[in-house]
Amino acid sequence: MPAQDSELVFVPLGGLGEIGMNAALYGVGPARARQWILVDCGMGFGGEEHLPGIDLVYPDLSFVEEIKQDLLGIFITHAHEDHIGALVEMWPRFRVPVYATRFAIGLLETRRLSEPGAPKVDLREIVPRQPIEAGSFQVTYVPVAHSIPESNALAIRTPHGLVVHTGDWKIDDTPYLGSLTSKAEFRTLGDEGVLALVCDSTNVVRDGVSPSEADVAAQIATLIRESPHRVAITTFASNVGRMRSVAEAALACGREVVLIGRAMERVVDVARECGYLDGIPEFRRPEMFGYLPRDKVVALLTGSQGEPRAALARIAADEHPDIALSAGDRVIFSSRAIPGNEKDIGGIINALISRGIEVITDRTHLVHVSGHPRRDELARMYEWTRPRIAVPAHGEALHLEEHAAFARRLGAEEVVHARNGTVVRLAPGAAEIVEHVRVGRVYKDGDIVTPAGDRALPERRKLAFAGVVSVAIAVDGRGEIAGDPVIDLMGLPEKTRKGEVMADLIADTVGDVLDTLPKNKRRDPEAVELAVERAIRSVANGVWGKKPTCHVLVVEV
Repeated sequence: MPAQDSELVFVPLGGLGEIGMNAALYGVGPARARQWILVDCGMGFGGEEHLPGIDLVYPDLSFVEEIKQDLLGIFITHAHEDHIGALVEMWPRFRVPVYATRFAIGLLETRRLSEPGAPKVDLREIVPRQPIEAGSFQVTYVPVAHSIPESNALAIRTPHGLVVHTGDWKIDDTPYLGSLTSKAEFRTLGDEGVLALVCDSTNVVRDGVSPSEADVAAQIATLIRESPHRVAITTFASNVGRMRSVAEAALACGREVVLIGRAMERVVDVARECGYLDGIPEFRRPEMFGYLPRDKVVALLTGSQGEPRAALARIAADEHPDIALSAGDRVIFSSRAIPGNEKDIGGIINALISRGIEVITDRTHLVHVSGHPRRDELARMYEWTRPRIAVPAHGEALHLEEHAAFARRLGAEEVVHARNGTVVRLAPGAAEIVEHVRVGRVYKDGDIVTPAGDRALPERRKLAFAGVVSVAIAVDGRGEIAGDPVIDLMGLPEKTRKGEVMADLIADTVGDVLDTLPKNKRRDPEAVELAVERAIRSVANGVWGKKPTCHVLVVEV
């Protein structure tokens, strides 16, 4: 029995109200003396349009740092980057045991070894269905079908009741590779009594049931077999089942698979160690691509999300050092566009088509299926588990609200509209939001992790919008200008609408300011800098309609 003032709370820190950056706390105990576990520690990806120079985005886990002395462990549901991507960076702040499957541990170790100076994380391999005791928690991994090996839901038992945290899942009776989502196992949990179901919302807006991975494998095999020339297939690097189906289809047609992209190479290495590619010949290196007959090769490559530095983008631009495609070759996007990536993907598709390369997507062929449940699958999960409380998770606002309405229609007694930062009391009593904690985002900027409010990002956006003018001026002790000012323009147009050279216009402006400033003002560096900056911004705005950033340096000689 729980103590008199003990509570069970759920605190999402990422992934509720957005796609990616999944991280959630569960706490048991009195408000000021709770024990905690963290489920997942994922990341998102920056975009050059809104986050110039930022590659990775992490959830702000400062609240976890506040309670780290009571944090018992981190439980990883599966190895997708939006569930494990922040772990290596964030773990040194907590230094607690991390529980994960063999495949997830392999990918985490591979990532750590690829990052100089990365800490050795305390990784502990779990055994599915075997309970893990952690303070007031007992956590059991329950295998589910998803688009990466060894995905699991978590059955979290506490003194207040059982919570089922689904992670990412779907129902697929022919998953090609990986686990099934077992009706019997989830029904058994439902019979035990599920206090709360914290459930994936990603595909709640889609009716029916997601197609099977086996159906995708059959379609890809047909497309490879019927292609007269080269075939290139791009998919998520973590989708080992998809890679295996491509490899088997190529083998059946007498084609060899060339693996292109470091992310895929890392996943393949771990997948082979875990036995998921047993019986599949070693993939060829990229430099062998050009030596293979045109009808005897399948390229398996990264870049399905339009990433500008990935293999497919470079191939589309005909800039890859080893891989080139020709008119009549076939490119298959065995993937779905993550929201926000549509423009970049479209640019690559258009570049390929303009060169006479055939492009096939899931718009016309069954070459990809989601790893998340549609409405009929969600209905089955609710039928199996029969939770008292429904907590929609893993999705943007639209998904969470649709899921909440759907859960009510399915008979959930209570539905909680949680978002990142809400502290949801699940027990005792009625479920409700009782407070809020600090949440947000932090950015990986090169080798530095910076807060979202760091001034670097707005400054970069400003530089990208209106460029920069740098001016260096030497002034002697008498207030005389020593030599010509040195002026450099970056990001400004070469000429005005009237055809004037912008650099000459700026140089004339600087000269006019210096000529009209009294000598006593010239002896004041700050006054010179301010006068020159104001004049440049004013003139540029008059002929261009934009005010560049100005850096003026006055040196006394």
